[in-house]
Amino acid sequence: MTGKKQLLSHSYASEAKGKTGFYRIIKAAGYSLDGFKAAYKFEAAFRQVFWLNLILFTAIILCPFTISVKMLLVVASFLSLIVELINTGIEASVDHTSTAKHPLAKIAKDVGSAAQFLALLLLFILWMMALLSVVF
Repeated sequence: MTGKKQLLSHSYASEAKGKTGFYRIIKAAGYSLDGFKAAYKFEAAFRQVFWLNLILFTAIILCPFTISVKMLLVVASFLSLIVELINTGIEASVDHTSTAKHPLAKIAKDVGSAAQFLALLLLFILWMMALLSVVF
């Protein structure tokens, strides 16, 4: 074996190849759970976003918002968690590739950070609009 086939034969990705149906779904769920655990264990930013959103989910239940506003807030909260997971994956990939400083590594990390900033800004704006709609 050479090239890509040799690499795939010894990777986690190759373990999922050829598996179909319910068994593949179970394996994928296990990998997803591993991803959540790793992000929570190794990334302070993920823990911060996780706990922020847990508090916000509680507030969504308690606040007298319409169901459509609640749905928007839940979507925005999930979006911030999703973006943080992707950003964490980007950072881990860059760090795995090289620990040396490189302009492209900086761009990759900065762009991931910018995406998370926008997701959190969206969450903030939607929460402010929701709260103002209740007050006024």
